[in-house]
Amino acid sequence: MPITEIKDQDQFTQLTTVDVQEKLISLYFYTNWAEPCKHLNQVYQVISDDASNKDVSFLTINADDLSDVAELFEVSSVPYFVIINNGTILKEFSTADPKEFVKELDQCKKYVSNQTNNTTADGEQTEEPEGETEEQINEKLTKLTNAAPVMLFMKGSPSEPKCGFSRQLVGMLREHQVRFGFFDILRDNDVREQLKKFSDWPTYPQLYINGEFQGGLDIIKESLEEDPDFFQHALQQ
Repeated sequence: MPITEIKDQDQFTQLTTVDVQEKLISLYFYTNWAEPCKHLNQVYQVISDDASNKDVSFLTINADDLSDVAELFEVSSVPYFVIINNGTILKEFSTADPKEFVKELDQCKKYVSNQTNNTTADGEQTEEPEGETEEQINEKLTKLTNAAPVMLFMKGSPSEPKCGFSRQLVGMLREHQVRFGFFDILRDNDVREQLKKFSDWPTYPQLYINGEFQGGLDIIKESLEEDPDFFQHALQQ
């Protein structure tokens, strides 16, 4: 399928609104100066032309020219990919390995296919296998949030954050010499979605201290401005 180069934010909005998302959408953020992108630009075209991807809409976005769009997805490194379906982000990841991109894309295609197969012709959902109960989910998340006295749920790892907000919060913890555990929410979509409800907080990173939700980046910044010893005091509570 031909690749569409996004030229402005209006075009991006038009091509990614829920109403037109009958197909899986692949966003590829690149820059002209990044060496890995020069190779992936060609590979991305080859992948889009593959007959198996006829139901995928392939879009490319120059992260330098459309920085506002890049900021929407917290793009901090390129090549960066976002895969969307029906207004929901299924995957976000940074990679220069075409095989990893194809693997993630195939997983998303399989997910969408399964969702479609679970819907009857009149639009009603068919009965699905029984999954985890809310109690089981909360028990799992309680264990995760208490895995260390300070737990950071972030995109990527402390050594390789996948978004600027996660990088900033890691920097704050290190600046205050706080030892912390972390969980890469990009590696587990179930945890990523469930924790938003568990903490009643829609974005990442999220910081927990002694199993209690403390907030995201902006709240932690404000807490430190009000109390430079915020981390130590929170640990003592």
